[in-house]
Amino acid sequence: MAAVVVLNNLALYKSKSTKTRSGSSRLGSNSVKCSVATGEETRRVTVKNGNDSLDICRVLNGMWQTSGGWGRIDRDDAVEAMLRYADAGLSTFDMADHYGPAEDLYGIFVNRVRRERPPEYLDKIRGLTKWVPPPVKMTSSFVRESINVSRKRMDVSSLDMLQFHWWDYSNPGYLDALKHLTDLKEEGKIKTVALTNFDTERLQIILENGIPIVSNQVQHSIVDMRPQQKMAELCQLTGVKLITYGTVMGGLLSEKFLDTNLAIPFAGPPLNTPSLQKYKRMVDAWGGWSLFQTLLQTLKKISSKHGVSIPTVAVKYILDQPAVAGSMVGVRLGLSEHVQDTNAIFSLVLDEEDVNSIQEVSKRGKDLLKVIGDCGDEYRRA
Repeated sequence: MAAVVVLNNLALYKSKSTKTRSGSSRLGSNSVKCSVATGEETRRVTVKNGNDSLDICRVLNGMWQTSGGWGRIDRDDAVEAMLRYADAGLSTFDMADHYGPAEDLYGIFVNRVRRERPPEYLDKIRGLTKWVPPPVKMTSSFVRESINVSRKRMDVSSLDMLQFHWWDYSNPGYLDALKHLTDLKEEGKIKTVALTNFDTERLQIILENGIPIVSNQVQHSIVDMRPQQKMAELCQLTGVKLITYGTVMGGLLSEKFLDTNLAIPFAGPPLNTPSLQKYKRMVDAWGGWSLFQTLLQTLKKISSKHGVSIPTVAVKYILDQPAVAGSMVGVRLGLSEHVQDTNAIFSLVLDEEDVNSIQEVSKRGKDLLKVIGDCGDEYRRA
């Protein structure tokens, strides 16, 4: 029955998108909904498709920072930090097969949890990983062997979520890979199948092929509102959720960069991490540093009003967007922590004045859907 509903809604979406293809509507740019945050139900959300479901913390601990470029990670210190995040209720960790030792760290961490925490604590822990395969033939054996590597590294019999990335849409092998992943899910080796950095067109094709996708992880921030322009509508029709990354833009959306001028050498904080460099390029594409300063000043006013930080406001704004289930906040395990700021997200309620002031600045930037393309296109353009 659920599959029939999804297919019917896909047909509705296809009919609607055909009629509007000639125009470029900025769907969702004004559709933030304010919600009162109370209790555990605001901390966790369930992503599902048919009989497949997984509940996760709405703010995920992103582990890209373990892959190098953010400072040396000490294994023991990193695992201790993971325990502190989980103890604070931030119990969902996002990683990938190519994030350095991330999957191995999770395996050590989850074993510590099994030994040192009660069973009900373990029930809340989630480990989401990604598989980014090379462009080779997607045979059943190749997919199985690749997934078994992550299962072994993470020391789990079944992956909570496998998020699949594909580099080249001209190679339809992604459908073969996803069908094999679905088979592994049926065998119990994966609990939920998801995507990362897929665009709206390919998400639609994948759903039409009967793949039970629960979520798509995409770049989404106040600066980058592309997911709300096309993808969110398809997600709302089909039940697929968005998990967002780049939501605090590697730290650019913070007090650290307020009232700085990066045009003057050594005048501002250094862009000394891969994420800062990546998202500075996004700022340049959107509208430049001067407009970004206006945005930071607006966010500072809102954060001061609520007694929270700029990153807290930035994440909450995206969590309130249609189809968004969760947002990533990167963690530099053992090097720095932001548990208090992150937990403040769950109790923050942005009022209509806050939302309007953010939208007023956001809409002054360029339409990144026209500049870059749909979600994930930044990885597929020369």
